[in-house]
Amino acid sequence: MSPDQDQPLPKVAVVTGASRGVGKGIALALGRAGMTVYVTGRSASESLGSLKGVPLGGSLRETVSQIDELGGRGIAVQCDHRDDAMVKALFERVAVEAGRLDILVNNAAAIHDALIDQGGFWEKPLELAEILDVGLRSGYVASYYAAPLMIEARTGLIAFTSSFGSGCYMHGPAYGAQKAGVDKFAADMAIDLEPHGVAAVSLWLGPQLTERSGVAMQARPGQYEEFMKQGETPEFNGRVIHALASDVRRMTYSGQTLITAELAMQYGITEEGGREPPSYRNLLGSPRVQHPARVI
Repeated sequence: MSPDQDQPLPKVAVVTGASRGVGKGIALALGRAGMTVYVTGRSASESLGSLKGVPLGGSLRETVSQIDELGGRGIAVQCDHRDDAMVKALFERVAVEAGRLDILVNNAAAIHDALIDQGGFWEKPLELAEILDVGLRSGYVASYYAAPLMIEARTGLIAFTSSFGSGCYMHGPAYGAQKAGVDKFAADMAIDLEPHGVAAVSLWLGPQLTERSGVAMQARPGQYEEFMKQGETPEFNGRVIHALASDVRRMTYSGQTLITAELAMQYGITEEGGREPPSYRNLLGSPRVQHPARVI
């Protein structure tokens, strides 16, 4: 299945947390599709990320440069998603400069170095709970300011990057609660947005081939190598998001938690060389299905 060619292609996107990793890859894919992509991070020019003392590299400046090279237009916006005023200013800028917003990808998240350490949650730093501020609450705030732009145009897609950790034990309770939370955001936001032609979805990504996962494999040799052989590039997920946003049928998906590998099969999207990343539904579980009851 391919997007309806009569559907106007999305032109403007915001991708949060795009200095590196998943956010950067999604932004690059949207840029390759010719979009103007606003990318956010805590610093416009410096690389602030590290894992176990190993720098992860990447910056908004690099992301924007690569978007431009791919044929899109990248715009770097320094934004700490703990600061609601900075988030509001971001979308005010989009409204003034672009006059529209077609895609919001809520990806920014506070990932602590101890996330994949062994032990109970009480044995790890309390700071792991910061993912509930930048990762959960931050997605609500960004959607709050993005929604009016989309409602005015009566079109748009709000996407949350989530994972199978929403439904199974993965990296502890804070991580799991954040993922389950954004799934519920998508389900409930979709109901409010339904009359306005704006879709909201949460996307379960498979294992991601990123700078962070590379360092994690070095830190835990032998634990993730086989699993990551079927990993997904973040660009793969960006192509899926663009296809969904371009699909005239996207409202039929609104409110759902979707597995990107399964969506990719529907849209005929593959990794380089035709490789099809697998769905881990049978191994790690299925997305929660929202009950149809609505208590207003």
